Amino acid sequence: MGQVTTLTSSDGHSFEVYEAAPDGNPMGTIVVVQEIFGVNAHIREVADGYARSGYRAMAPALFDRVEPKIELGYAGADMMQGIEIARGKLDVSDALLDIQTTVQSASESGAVGLVGYCFGGLMAFLSACQVSGLACAVSYYGGGIAAQLEQSPNIPLQFHFAELDAHIPMSDVDLIRNAYPDCGLFTYDADHGFNCDHRASFDECAADLARQRALDFFAEHMG
Repeated sequence: MGQVTTLTSSDGHSFEVYEAAPDGNPMGTIVVVQEIFGVNAHIREVADGYARSGYRAMAPALFDRVEPKIELGYAGADMMQGIEIARGKLDVSDALLDIQTTVQSASESGAVGLVGYCFGGLMAFLSACQVSGLACAVSYYGGGIAAQLEQSPNIPLQFHFAELDAHIPMSDVDLIRNAYPDCGLFTYDADHGFNCDHRASFDECAADLARQRALDFFAEHMG
């Protein structure tokens, strides 16, 4: 369904973007922000799913600044490599610049929303606070948000967290809920990564419910 294109940010860095288009005219564009595993098969499938729901979808390869075309597995050395890139080698400001570039390109198709997972969940939160041109954003189990509560979202923002997530304690989720009472925040009886059907932590019921809530949110704010 999709194809790979290239965008160039204002600092001259070029990066790949996986794009998927709906059958008819798009209702807008959803920017899909990757986990720590790169724009892999799962992220491409997520983009394809939003295209089937009527949106143009664009998934920028944010790790291209460190290692182009990287696709990692979900355990062992691959997971450690993804963590090392996300937490050490990749400058968050560079990632946000590439997201901004993607949003600017996406605006050619009308309103732009954003959804991010894991590392992308944190980027979704930061994008809601710092990236211009977005109508709304959805953050799935983004680690590190509770340490950045001085940030202020400028657009409607929806959070999804997993109650069994060892990486994000419910005490952090409570801090986020209290800091941003106007944002929708949902928790699920599931583990980190519950949306990814390539992982053992996949939870179909939680994934389906969260996705429907995200779709309703996009429809509300991008219509």
